[in-house]
Amino acid sequence: MRVLVIGSGAREHALVLALRRDPAVSALVAAPGNAGIAQLAQVRPVDPSSGDAVVAVAREVAADLVVIGPEVPLVLGVADAVRAAGIACFGPSAAAARIEGSKAFAKDVMAAAGVRTAHSEIVDTPAELDAALDRFGPTWVVKDDGLAAGKGVVVTADRLAARDHAAELLEQGHPVLLESFLDGPEVSLFCLVDGETVVPLLPAQDHKRVGDGDTGPNTGGMGAYTPLPWLPEDAVGQIVDDVVAPVAAELVRRGNPFSGLLYAGLAMGAAGPAVVEFNCRFGDPETQAVLSLLESPLGELLYATATGSLADLPAPRWHGGAAVTVVLAAEHYPGRPRAGDVITGASDAATDDAATVLHAGTALRADGALVSAGGRVLSIVGTGADLTAAREVAYDRLAGIKLTGGHYRSDIGLAAVEDRIRL
Repeated sequence: MRVLVIGSGAREHALVLALRRDPAVSALVAAPGNAGIAQLAQVRPVDPSSGDAVVAVAREVAADLVVIGPEVPLVLGVADAVRAAGIACFGPSAAAARIEGSKAFAKDVMAAAGVRTAHSEIVDTPAELDAALDRFGPTWVVKDDGLAAGKGVVVTADRLAARDHAAELLEQGHPVLLESFLDGPEVSLFCLVDGETVVPLLPAQDHKRVGDGDTGPNTGGMGAYTPLPWLPEDAVGQIVDDVVAPVAAELVRRGNPFSGLLYAGLAMGAAGPAVVEFNCRFGDPETQAVLSLLESPLGELLYATATGSLADLPAPRWHGGAAVTVVLAAEHYPGRPRAGDVITGASDAATDDAATVLHAGTALRADGALVSAGGRVLSIVGTGADLTAAREVAYDRLAGIKLTGGHYRSDIGLAAVEDRIRL
């Protein structure tokens, strides 16, 4: 099987690495890829948001399967173009990808499916804003109704900060979604979905805020870990039964069946799981941790999902232990990041096979130096017998990497290790 992976981040690096372990994958191409992916697979230039461009590359490399990583191409219908060309594609149609592309659409689907989520209102004119804000609080959740790469959300007890964020979004022409605050620890659950067939992967927890102790602004994600020692054994089954399967069935009922990776972000409150958000693709940085523990062949799972035969496969197998992903970010991230700074230590052979360095915002300079080229620069993944060991591996590896102004959280997975997370 020849596989083409679309995207250029650490998520795609993790996908390529996992696909390389599948003996059925005979050739791997990534477009556009990055400096790290280029060490593992052929890379091709492409505009990921252009269906015509992606189809042209898929035909050029004779791809049997196209795997689309980022959300923007999916929302724009690139998967539809690939399937229309007669090529198997892992990723939902544009109609089904609205589950992430429009939060208002996602709320409508959840209401029809009877899935618990936050109370919400859409505000699309400044004149409605103050009255709407008065109906929420004391903690305000303000979201961009469209795609915002995880950075369009403000959660705050400061009404003025909530108002400022909402007003800025409205000034940019973006409708605003106000939500009630959901309590309880958050869980990210990835599910392979093929119509009404739902196959869960390992649950993970993301760390969205930029600073230790969940301080500072939201980011695209500063780290993640899996599995979750504080999550009851039956919780994944409950989430599938109460959340993911009903949503998948509702999309089928509407004539827009989901095919690909459906990501449920949940708050595990006193009344059970409630949906914070749905995404239509593998999440970053959780993917890096989850796939590092996958024992089953990834290509087989993705191809079966793409071709409507997921129900015929056995449940995925997993290695024991735990995995931790720590993101190294560029100076000023999540604001406008510095670019062009030299990175050292990332390409050196790890002293332990349990540590993996995945590239995200990197590039090779003309002189061959590896430099920063984005906000989240690297994902360092550590695996071990338990979370404590996996954290140690990840942070030891990170200590050998140097990036001027680079920053990272030192507490990824720490609350779980210290048994500070309670349902």
